[in-house]
Amino acid sequence: MAPDHFRKHWGFATIAAAPLTLMTAVPAFAQDINTASFAGAAPLAIAAGAGAFALLAMAVVRTMQSSGKLARIRAAEQISGLRALVDEYEALLSGTREVTILWTQNSGGAPKLLGQAASVLPLGKQPEAVLHFHNWLRAEDADRLARLLEDLRVHGHTFAVSLTALDGRLIRANGWVLGGGVAMRLRPAFLQPSAEPNLVAAAEHGDLDSVRAILAVLTKPAFARDAQDRLVYANQAYLQLARALGKDGTDARPPELLDGSRLKQHLVTCASSDKPSSLSLAWPSQGAFEMVEFPVAGGRAGYLRPVEDEAIKPHDPGIAHISGIIDTLATPIAIFNAKRELIQFNQAYANLWHLDTKFLQLGLDERAILDKLRTEGMLPNQVDYQTWRTKHLESYGRKEPYENEPWHLPDGRTIKVISAPASPAGGVIYVFDDITERLKLESTNKAFSNVQRETINALSEAVAVFGTNGRLTLSNPRLSALWKLPMNELGQNPHIDQIAEASGRAIPQDGASIWRDLKRGIIDLNPTRSDQTGRINRSDGRLLDYAITRLPDGQTMMTFLDVTESASYSKVLKERNDALVAADLLKDAFVENVSYELRSPLTNIIGFADLLATEGGALNDRQRAYVDYIRASSVTLGVLIDNILDLASVDAGIAELKPELQDVANLVDKARAGLSATFPEISGEKPINLVVDIEDAMPPFIADGTRIVQVLYNLLSNAARFSPPGGEIRLSISHRADRMLFVIEDEGPGLTDEMKSAILTRLDNPSTSGRQRGAGLGLSIVRTFVNLHGGTISAEQREPRGSRIIVNLPRDSAMAGVAE
Repeated sequence: MAPDHFRKHWGFATIAAAPLTLMTAVPAFAQDINTASFAGAAPLAIAAGAGAFALLAMAVVRTMQSSGKLARIRAAEQISGLRALVDEYEALLSGTREVTILWTQNSGGAPKLLGQAASVLPLGKQPEAVLHFHNWLRAEDADRLARLLEDLRVHGHTFAVSLTALDGRLIRANGWVLGGGVAMRLRPAFLQPSAEPNLVAAAEHGDLDSVRAILAVLTKPAFARDAQDRLVYANQAYLQLARALGKDGTDARPPELLDGSRLKQHLVTCASSDKPSSLSLAWPSQGAFEMVEFPVAGGRAGYLRPVEDEAIKPHDPGIAHISGIIDTLATPIAIFNAKRELIQFNQAYANLWHLDTKFLQLGLDERAILDKLRTEGMLPNQVDYQTWRTKHLESYGRKEPYENEPWHLPDGRTIKVISAPASPAGGVIYVFDDITERLKLESTNKAFSNVQRETINALSEAVAVFGTNGRLTLSNPRLSALWKLPMNELGQNPHIDQIAEASGRAIPQDGASIWRDLKRGIIDLNPTRSDQTGRINRSDGRLLDYAITRLPDGQTMMTFLDVTESASYSKVLKERNDALVAADLLKDAFVENVSYELRSPLTNIIGFADLLATEGGALNDRQRAYVDYIRASSVTLGVLIDNILDLASVDAGIAELKPELQDVANLVDKARAGLSATFPEISGEKPINLVVDIEDAMPPFIADGTRIVQVLYNLLSNAARFSPPGGEIRLSISHRADRMLFVIEDEGPGLTDEMKSAILTRLDNPSTSGRQRGAGLGLSIVRTFVNLHGGTISAEQREPRGSRIIVNLPRDSAMAGVAE
């Protein structure tokens, strides 16, 4: 294309420009040729030639553009014509009662449907359903067409077959190679099965030409002979059978199916009678046929009718006996003869592979069954299916039973396949076993055993399980460590006597004797025996708790637990508990003595101190201050004794509340009076500055007045001890719903972690500094009495200094619990 294009356009421009260049140089050549004249004319000639070349080139370019435009127009017209032609062809195909499916390279392998799919499909089916052969063809024909189509697309083998639809119609299918793709045409047969007998009868009374027309529409292999007994016609079914038998021939020269001598004998038989004659034929790969040949005008015609192959019947006595048994078995079984034809199967086989019994016809080739199972995704996934199938079919050459590798199916099942020779004449018996559940159980049992093993190995107890024969069947490493037995000996399932001997070598004093005593509980087979427990005190100082348990399967399990250390700890704890009980008794005796021995002299001290304070007129200021200290200390000591007695009653569980309706202001006055006695004015110095703030319209408050006064007194005295002299202490009383709030605030150094924890302990922190040491039990008394009333107590820091104690009590404490 390119050289021709250059020759037509640029070649023309070059040839035309050359004469013009010579013409411009003529004046120069007309003069005398010398160097000067030639040099002067050369530039002019070159310029003129270049200009002429440019003009011609422009003309050529214009010509090329015009030619290209015309070419595009002609190409568009051709494309439009081709598209119109394709539309006409598609319209023509759509008007015929057939459907053509194309698989071409341009479509990327996707099928394209042309024609009326409804001509072969049942009513209501979508056109795309024509490719789902099982939706409209019988099972065997659907599988046959699928195999033929696969052979066409893979190997390029054409086909022409007749198929039977689910509604009984006869469908003709033709497949051929189309360029780089393939095509398949489906159409209803011109002659349906119900008309074939009539056609055969009509052929018997027609001439040779009419017979050929009739035989062409038959689905059975059919042929016609002339008067010289030459085969002059064969239909497509006959030619297909001949190709399957390896006979070469064409439509013009059909091949004979019979060999020479047998053919001659058959022709002689036909010529000797004017009635139809028949001949039985059989080919291993195609089955059995009956050839029927009858005379017609100008020659003879005939057809081959398939008959039941007697080879598929189980004539062998052994197989006949098996046939009567396998139908009653739940195990899937299938029997094939030496030609790989199905001769017997049971319902379990059909159920295992979800195969319809209409498909499993006797005489069906095993390869067809395997191909169908592969199509439906019922066989193991294989990279090379043909190689796998060939290897599977090697079962026909084996002389001994053989178990194949389990088949792991795509649906999750696992099938065990066992093949065995069917009879001396050949064939195979297949026994299939669905082992899916068994594998799951084995896997579960293995996992359970592993978990059991790991669990037993992780136990702190030594475990030994003995069988009914007295041998060790299960143990853990702890048994080896506890009895100093080698693990390799325990792994050999020793008898209990061997364990006793090994234990005697490890613990010479009493190892063997202990195991001999235990043996009686292990080998006792009395069904009424009971489990045993006990403790072994070994000579090496170890204490072992043992238990002998009878297992449901008749075995005996023995466990050992080393309790040497726990027994020592138990002894120590018992001794400490006895000491604590003794200390508690001593404390109770001490409290009882304190309540009597201290209170009597304290009463005398308080009385004489009051007498000195009121009637001691001759006392000077310093002496009077000493008397005030004596009185304050006596009051503090009295409070300490009362607190000790109260705590003792709480610990004894005999403390009880006496809830009564209380006057909150009166309770505060009593607590203030006690506080004044503890912190009296000395030398005119006011020790504390108590500010009381009681909310107006207080609701009724039911509580034990004595205990509430003790709570307020202890909290206020605690705040006074850690506040600077004259520091403000504020008591605020309010209510929230059904709760009473008592808030004590001071200006002391604030709360520390030790002071917060003191609220929950029996003693104040001794490291805490203040103006005076507390009674030691004040905050514990507060917590105890608050809890008795069903209330709570909390402490928090004030900013910038000081602390805040909040007591939250119910307004009605009549239902409060007793001390813990």
